Order: sequence, then structure tokens, then C-alpha cells
Amino acid sequence: MPLTIDAATPADIPLVLDLIRELAEYEREPDAAQATPQQLHDALFSDRPAAEAVIARLDGEPAGWALWFQNYSTWTGRPGLWLEDLFVRPQYRRNGVGRGLLVYLARLCVERGYGRFEWSVLDWNTPALDFYRALGAEPMSEWTTMRLSGDALSRLADGQL
Repeated sequence: MPLTIDAATPADIPLVLDLIRELAEYEREPDAAQATPQQLHDALFSDRPAAEAVIARLDGEPAGWALWFQNYSTWTGRPGLWLEDLFVRPQYRRNGVGRGLLVYLARLCVERGYGRFEWSVLDWNTPALDFYRALGAEPMSEWTTMRLSGDALSRLADGQL
């Protein structure tokens, strides 16, 4: 089956929202996916987009997607790509969709002169960890991801901490 990967368009927003919900369910947080169509439209298609996204289709059917944004490394002195989400629908796994998406993004990094291609993966997601390692990705075990959100973010912003 032919694999195609194309930039998401505004018409893809309902599909992307479905894929976000499917990813949230897979990651055991179905209620965490709260993005609205307008938020997604603004993030991807405004004058200053916050992110980019592609849709992978296998034999014309939506099989997966990826969403990323540019970051910057002071150490390399170059931008990089942070992969926020990559998801392949279960029925399309083991058909080269995930690998195709990662190859697409690796080529994008090289074309744009980015110094790094990074992402997070849940520590319990053994199939993904094994897949990424097989492609040559290395875990950054000495780093811990930190997050401020909700009330904690608001309290810090207000100087209450």
C-alpha cells in the first residue's frame, strides 16, 4: 500500500482532533485532550504558527500523524525540531507509517539545518522505546522533564511561590 505524508490543512482539523483523542486514549489520559478546533487552527494556521503537522495516509486512508515545533539549542547554536506528538492508528502499525513519519521529519531537520531532533516517550511504552532505539535514537536518561501547568503555573506567574 502506498504511504503518503502531506502537510495538514485547515480541512484536516476534525481528523487531527480525532487523532489527538486516540493518542490521549492510548496514553491512558483520555480526558486530557482538551484542544478545540479553534485552538488547533490558531496553532497551525495563524500568521505565526506555533507548530506544524503532517498526516500520513496509507492507501488513501488516514493512518497517523505528527505534530512538531522548532526549538533552539544554545549548545549547538542551531534550531532543532521537538516532536510533540506522533501517533499511528493501531490497525496501521507495522506497515512503515511510524518509520515514514520519522524519516520525513529527519529529512526536514537536515533540509532546514537543524542540529537536533528530539521527543519524549512514556517509560511504559516499550514498543515505542524499542522502535526508536532500532532507528538509532538514544534515551536521555540523565534528563528529567519538568512541567508547570494549571494552578502551579498561575501561582508562579503571580509571584506567589
